[in-house]
Amino acid sequence: MRRRAFLTLLGGAAAWPLAARAQTAMPVIGYLSGREANDKVEAAFHRGLKEAGFVEGQNVRIEYRWAQGQYDRLPALVAELLRRPVDVLFTTGGTVSALAAKAATTTIPIVFVTGSDPIKFGLVVSLNRPGGNATGVSFLVNVLTAKQFELLHEMVPRAKLVGFLANPINPNTESDIRNVRVAAESLGLLVHILNASKEDDIDAAFAALAERRADALLVSTDPYFQIRADQVAALAARHAMPTMYSFRENVTAGGLMSYAPSITDATRQAGIYTGRILRGETPSDLPVVQPTKFEFVINLRTAKGLSLTVPDKLLVAADEVIE
Repeated sequence: MRRRAFLTLLGGAAAWPLAARAQTAMPVIGYLSGREANDKVEAAFHRGLKEAGFVEGQNVRIEYRWAQGQYDRLPALVAELLRRPVDVLFTTGGTVSALAAKAATTTIPIVFVTGSDPIKFGLVVSLNRPGGNATGVSFLVNVLTAKQFELLHEMVPRAKLVGFLANPINPNTESDIRNVRVAAESLGLLVHILNASKEDDIDAAFAALAERRADALLVSTDPYFQIRADQVAALAARHAMPTMYSFRENVTAGGLMSYAPSITDATRQAGIYTGRILRGETPSDLPVVQPTKFEFVINLRTAKGLSLTVPDKLLVAADEVIE
């Protein structure tokens, strides 16, 4: 009887909600990023966790893995995390991170931060009722292409030919290129597509822009270009190329300007969702969050270096001006 009672208890324990298990064992979060470590992003994730009642080292552990822009490493990094094992997977640094996690497990909850359409890539079945084991924040950066082109055109009204720097490895690239062509056509601009997935490719892309005498450049949202922010900013300065980015980190590195949702705010919200799941909620019941906070950043030093006069309209609209 005692053995039967023990086996019954053991079987029931497997069905306990995560919150109940956490009372006897500290839960573990697997943190997977396609980028390199980023103090501001990680701090935002911790803020969200704290809002949900979790503090690293006190009542939750976090296992970190960064692919550093080498996306082919992601499946192995996910496998490492699942062997730990982990209770929740948090993914950031590109859609590729979320896709790697989704391919690896259909049972461990996944909370993602992505700039793509999560329905299109099979991460969820709908935004309101995600279904399955994944939910998170989708800031749909690709739909902002028209606004980015508009701002770039206002900054450089003489521009006729604009380059678009994309990573062909990124699953968003094909749809991004379509969006770029539509946005450019609406403004009467021509677009030259440039592909880069390694350091030498970026050098070659700027050489091609110079050869084509491009007037400006739009950089895609691929995390690799954040990792190479210093290189891209230095090349843009060397070639006197006004450049629009999607994240402020590129602008603080010396880029001209950026416009996109706040990645730190999105990551904070993902931290909240991760904490809620640790307390027993399920991803299928948590709607995918869409951003409400956007950031428009201008680097005045860079504008002066490019001999650009920033229109008053843009200065007023900017959330941050670096002087």
